[in-house]
Amino acid sequence: MAQTLAVETHGLTKRYSTGVLAVNDLTLLVKTGEVYGFLGPNSAGKTTTLRLLSGLLHPTAGSATVAGAAPGTPASLARLGAMVETPAFYPYLSGRDNLRVVARYSSASKSRIEPVLKQVDLADRARHKFRTYSTGMKQRLGVAAALLKDPDLLILDEPTSGLDPQGTVEMRALIGDIRREGRTVLLSSHLLNEVELICDRVGVIAKGKLVAEGTVDELRARSGGTSLLVRATPLDKAQRLVESFVGSGVRVIDGVLAISVDPSQAAAINRRLVSEGIDVSELRVSEQSLEALFLQLTETPAEGPKP
Repeated sequence: MAQTLAVETHGLTKRYSTGVLAVNDLTLLVKTGEVYGFLGPNSAGKTTTLRLLSGLLHPTAGSATVAGAAPGTPASLARLGAMVETPAFYPYLSGRDNLRVVARYSSASKSRIEPVLKQVDLADRARHKFRTYSTGMKQRLGVAAALLKDPDLLILDEPTSGLDPQGTVEMRALIGDIRREGRTVLLSSHLLNEVELICDRVGVIAKGKLVAEGTVDELRARSGGTSLLVRATPLDKAQRLVESFVGSGVRVIDGVLAISVDPSQAAAINRRLVSEGIDVSELRVSEQSLEALFLQLTETPAEGPKP
């Protein structure tokens, strides 16, 4: 893709006729060539956003550019492959024949069918009926269908949903292969560890609003996600002493001091405690868990992504 951004939205909003505000003033920037994770809890607006970007829904307000053109236009669709929600195929047709149907309706070349079947590791099962496929195989056939047009941009909605651990590993490897081909991938997920392993950057959505964006490490840093844990005796004396030279940011959690400081201060804090006759039995750095970070970001949505 020639442009710097594969996906660009400004103020994208979708309110359904029922009054539900599913997407609220969303500004999203996906760079060409990256794997971008769209992360959020159920009903956060992820699928609605992907349907808007795929041209399956029209926005109430705002604008979007997808693969260099407006969503749903021939110019955009020609460079876009998408798997939004659960892949749906004819159960009585084989995997190969289902792709032939998709190729016919999408004006994709039939010469692409065998290469994409091989790419998603379904060549050996291509002649079998879709209804006999496992969940992982169905997901991979959905990705194969999205790849038929040889797209620059791939949109995948919960690609690891319902997969067992082996299927999840295989899907992760497939997405890595797709990225190495130079394609851009925008995928939605609520699986935090998978997003960390697959994605270059993450956008967190809650109640239709983008509340944070960056790498997982950047999000941890912005949320004060690193602390120094100290197990010391007597605990109350240790807490008062640390507070005297650190100030606020000292808490007691399960009998351990949690100190919000740069980990480089660990040695100095240890020396100070020991010099005051306090026994230190444990001192370690603890990063905020992905689960805690996710809850922190999504429980109280801000007005926009954290800078």
